Amino acid sequence: MTQLYDRIGVDYRQRRRPDPRLAEQIRSRLPDRGTVVNLGAGTGSYEPTDLRVVAVEPSWTMIAQRSDGSAPVVRATAEAVPFAAGSFTAALAILTIHHWQRRSDAFAEIRRVAADRVVVVTWDPAHPGFWLTRDYFPEILDVDRAIFPPLAELEQAFGRVSVHPWLVPRHCADGFLGAYWDRPEAYLDAGVRRGMSTFAKIDVEPGLARLRADLASGAWQRRNAELAERSSADLGYRIVVAELGR
Repeated sequence: MTQLYDRIGVDYRQRRRPDPRLAEQIRSRLPDRGTVVNLGAGTGSYEPTDLRVVAVEPSWTMIAQRSDGSAPVVRATAEAVPFAAGSFTAALAILTIHHWQRRSDAFAEIRRVAADRVVVVTWDPAHPGFWLTRDYFPEILDVDRAIFPPLAELEQAFGRVSVHPWLVPRHCADGFLGAYWDRPEAYLDAGVRRGMSTFAKIDVEPGLARLRADLASGAWQRRNAELAERSSADLGYRIVVAELGR
């Protein structure tokens, strides 16, 4: 997976910019004070600026794109976090756990280094998806359901958890898979797709041809007219919070 991001992540920071509305949903679940280890931190999106943060990221390509003044970063994996037990108040992992090769090891490391709380942003593989995966790229669901853990796995790893929808706002500034739910033409842009790791794993041409044709004929607009009334969408993204309470 590090090799994948070294290949597709060259301009990742340009495509994956934090959206303040999404950031608030994450920050409200983190502690009011203390220290945070951000695992699979990438370029640093959604790292809180009012807490002390240390980032853990395996890809040099992603590390190189972290902005000046961002949290200090250590090149390492979630399966082997190079810090002592109880070093941090909380652990944060944002849309990264599906990339971890040995999740059980990573979860054990989180429990070891985080004293109080775990906040994970993930996608629920039980969710039916949305128009992009339903009508144009159903193979994305096949890929993602094989790599995203069921929410029960997180509960097994951390004990009782609370689960909250991570609602994706209209005109989302970020560029993850569901960010353009209200702007279908964006998915025709190869640069936009480069910010979404799943597209690197499938043959995109048949789905792009269907989407392009439906946009030209107006079929997409007719099929998805109700989206125009929405200010946000529940696309299956979830914030999972565990209180470790040592």
